[in-house]
Amino acid sequence: MSRNYCHLCHDMEVALAPLAEEFGASVTVLDVDANPVLEARYDELVPVLLHGETELCHYFLDEAKTREYLAGIR
Repeated sequence: MSRNYCHLCHDMEVALAPLAEEFGASVTVLDVDANPVLEARYDELVPVLLHGETELCHYFLDEAKTREYLAGIR
C-alpha cells in the first residue's frame, strides 16, 4: 500500500526491489487514496508491505523479516 506523494513509500519500493529480484517476486503497488476501503484501513500506516492478508511491515522495509518470509514461501 502506497501513496504517490509519500517519500517513505518511494523509499520502501526502492529498498524492496533487490529482494523482489533475488526471490523472483513481483510487486504490485496499490494507491490507498484510490480506494476508500484501503484508505480507511491503511491510511496512517503507509507504506505497508503485504503478501495477501499477511502484513510484513509498515513505514520502513524490515529486510530481515521480509527475507525470512520470502524464503519460507519459495
